Amino acid sequence: MPRLIDPPAGPELDLAEVTARLDETGVDLSDEASLACAAPLLAGLARNRDFLADRVIAALKASFADQLALSRYSAQVFLLHRSPRGHFLRANLWPAASDASYVASGPAAFAYGLPHDHNFSFLTTGYWGPGYVSDYYDYDADSVDGRLGEPLNLKFVERSQLGPGQMMLYRAHRDIHSQLPPTRLSVSLNIMEEGDHIPWRDQYIVDLKHGTIARRPTITQAEMLLRCAVHLTDNGKDIAEHFARAHPVPRVRANAFAALAAVEEGTGRAAVLERGLGDRDARVRDDCARWLTP
Repeated sequence: MPRLIDPPAGPELDLAEVTARLDETGVDLSDEASLACAAPLLAGLARNRDFLADRVIAALKASFADQLALSRYSAQVFLLHRSPRGHFLRANLWPAASDASYVASGPAAFAYGLPHDHNFSFLTTGYWGPGYVSDYYDYDADSVDGRLGEPLNLKFVERSQLGPGQMMLYRAHRDIHSQLPPTRLSVSLNIMEEGDHIPWRDQYIVDLKHGTIARRPTITQAEMLLRCAVHLTDNGKDIAEHFARAHPVPRVRANAFAALAAVEEGTGRAAVLERGLGDRDARVRDDCARWLTP
């Protein structure tokens, strides 16, 4: 499960000081020294009981213009700071099952009941409310190819709640959790890894009943554009051919084969996907084999 961190003692900190100090040092959540710097800052911010209300009111008065520019995430995410140093700070809102937003949108809108890992690491602390509940599982990412339906050899650890002041480090490609809504609206604060490399990493949605990979939801704009480009121009097909042969990310190679197959029919489509069966990565071979099945 995520690594529990004893929140370091210290003073209440304001958002400007926290973001300035994080920007100065940078954040590498896989490095103990960097984590040791980040944890006291997040804990100090969590002790400040006024900063978030002030920011929320200011954003509402400004018609939320800065959030529309900063946020790549859903309505439950409130961006506090995006750093040029490869991290960002955010507040996450977690509605209870009785809240109007949950009733209107359902649990999937907030990833409740959706077992998953993360393709980035992040440091989180409970800020307000009782906190969301999670069932936590461990798995060994180094032993996994990433094929759909592949067993993960999950190990259930525990069910626990991210209460006020509790701090956890979620580790990329290691911790799986299935979240449940809190008993009333809650807020967590997160320091998130961010970088150009992260969208190229797969994330897994997990089938807990069978202990397997159910889906890999991550996709980049380039992969979507490939699907379009092959229909529009021969140059698009040329690029897709190059990606299918040489792109360093297996998921992109698989999607390049899928794009090329989409503009072929009959034996031509099968021939494209059969080429994918010779790829060096098990994920690409498995995807192409599934797509070949009628």
